[in-house]
Amino acid sequence: MSLSLYNTLGKKIEPFQPLREGSVGFYGCGPTVYNYAHIGNLRAYITHDLLVRTLRARGLTVTHVMNVTDVGHLTGDDDTGSDKMLKSAEERGKSVLEVADFYMKAFFNDTSRLNIAQPDVICRATKHIPEMIALIKRIEANGFTYAAGGNLYFDISKFPSYGELARLKLNDLPNGVSQMDEGVKIARTAFDGNKRNTGDFVLWFTKSKFENQALVWDSPWGRGYPGWHIECSAMSMKYLGEQFDIHAGGIDHIQIHHTNEIAQTESATGKHPWVRFWVHNEFLVLDKGKMSKSTGGFITLQDIIDKGFDPLDLRYFMLGGHYRNQLQFSDDSLKGAQNSRKSLLNTLKSIADRVKSGNPNRVDEAIARSKDADALKKGAASKYLDEFDAALDDDLNTPRSLSSLWGLLKDLSIEPTEILAAAFYMDAVLGIKLSESLQNKAQSPVDDSLKAEVEALLAERAAAKKNKDFERADAIRGILKERGITVEDTPQGAVWKKI
Repeated sequence: MSLSLYNTLGKKIEPFQPLREGSVGFYGCGPTVYNYAHIGNLRAYITHDLLVRTLRARGLTVTHVMNVTDVGHLTGDDDTGSDKMLKSAEERGKSVLEVADFYMKAFFNDTSRLNIAQPDVICRATKHIPEMIALIKRIEANGFTYAAGGNLYFDISKFPSYGELARLKLNDLPNGVSQMDEGVKIARTAFDGNKRNTGDFVLWFTKSKFENQALVWDSPWGRGYPGWHIECSAMSMKYLGEQFDIHAGGIDHIQIHHTNEIAQTESATGKHPWVRFWVHNEFLVLDKGKMSKSTGGFITLQDIIDKGFDPLDLRYFMLGGHYRNQLQFSDDSLKGAQNSRKSLLNTLKSIADRVKSGNPNRVDEAIARSKDADALKKGAASKYLDEFDAALDDDLNTPRSLSSLWGLLKDLSIEPTEILAAAFYMDAVLGIKLSESLQNKAQSPVDDSLKAEVEALLAERAAAKKNKDFERADAIRGILKERGITVEDTPQGAVWKKI
């Protein structure tokens, strides 16, 4: 295998080889379901999807695990602030689990609209408390913990390699400051007086600190709930074992969350490294800087749909930038991606029309042929297929892979059926639904996009009505009306038609 990935642990691009021949264990940090995902969050999941698709295209069996955090994540990643789930529930006048259920459905609705494949395992934190308690007991038995103020802490001074992932210098931490290897000092937030070191973190909170915590469980350390970091360690180990291949997430997880995951897991198992490859995507940024829910200024997928964009316009836009580079977002840049994707689909349709003029079934034949990579690479499109694979093998270089696709579509020397088959092969990784755009002969790709958009809005409206969020339900009806869509509520559900 020639696939190479940038490994944050070693800060360099390294050839990827799985621990077990033919199979890959992959864990991607999932959402904390206290609000809608913003499009900056969604960049991570498009990156994870791209990586999983690339691995599978290389003939590997991938077990993709994603957590859903519905308890334990504080507004500060380093144990400061209030519980994000509880804060959201109080603001909305609902229970924590009601909030979690609603936003989890909204999240997976978004990922579906972006053509992100469902993970093989979706594990909710609240369903894995026994595994977390068992892991904490192992860490405690190995001497890495202490109790203070009613909480159980991980003592980073007992773990000499603490901070290896982020190039943190352990000796700097007692002063309340951690130092990156680039020489940039980043202040830790408010110091917890119970901590022996500012970098120590909570494995288990008890009611002594959060008397009104909504979700609590019995444990050897008192009735309480787990810290955020322990969740990912316990759940990934349950489904992937004590060592696995790839752990992915945003770069904001490197310094605290992923650093703490490594320390607590390896202190329990004694196995190093716990994860072989750490893959981190950069931020999607606005003119004002990083997109963030905490500032209140963030853009959801629905926001861009409401402006007339297809979700796949956003996916295409994301693929146009390398996952390790910051990507500047604006309506104009998304409009550019929309125009480019429409041009791509129109070019593809023109090629498909030439194919169908001889035999309407030949498009289906091209779809079937796209699954035989070995045969395709012996044909006239081999140059573009080799370029495409080489780009992805070079740390998932999607800008170059898109360039290979465009080069293929514009090469008039290649027989049209061969072009279609090669394009569909590429799209198995890119995920921009090229073959689907040609399947419905009665509709254009734009019509297909409208149908998908309306169905997604109606699904969100149904969820809003179920949760008695009638303001949002009415707003969605208004959005549809502006688009020339009328909605009639029937006993069988909402029925829509275009005026």
